[in-house]
Amino acid sequence: MQKIQVGFGGQNADCSYRKLQENDPEVTLCLGTALMDPVQLVRSFLAAMEARDIALAQSFLADGFEMTFPGTAPMHKLQELIAWSAPRYKFVTKTYDGFDAIPSESHAAIVYCRGTLSGEWPDGTAFEGIRFIDRFEVVADKLIKQEVWNDIAETKANA
Repeated sequence: MQKIQVGFGGQNADCSYRKLQENDPEVTLCLGTALMDPVQLVRSFLAAMEARDIALAQSFLADGFEMTFPGTAPMHKLQELIAWSAPRYKFVTKTYDGFDAIPSESHAAIVYCRGTLSGEWPDGTAFEGIRFIDRFEVVADKLIKQEVWNDIAETKANA
């Protein structure tokens, strides 16, 4: 008897075996668990970061997560980001102009978000309208990489 396997989902997929008709091969049907929309995953991570719910934000990150912000080496822990940003600004909020998701050759979903930043400098002075673009890589419902580009340095230098 020939076995045919049809797979949808990951290695933890729930598979069932059955014969379609008496002379048909045995069929393995694996439906698995649907993956989260990568844009929604990024939005949820960013919302948790803005709310300073670090435990929730951490739950979206894969082991080995890497983030790169302007003017710094790659970081791997959210506490590194918080320490790095402390002397730069008191807080930052994002206004989103859009999100774009695209596939990649590496099996990651690539998500770009763009918009403007507002917040407060360490001295309490407000800022707004600073452009940013974030690029995320999402694999198996986890963020594996974040790269950030923004005009904070230029804006602060010209203030």
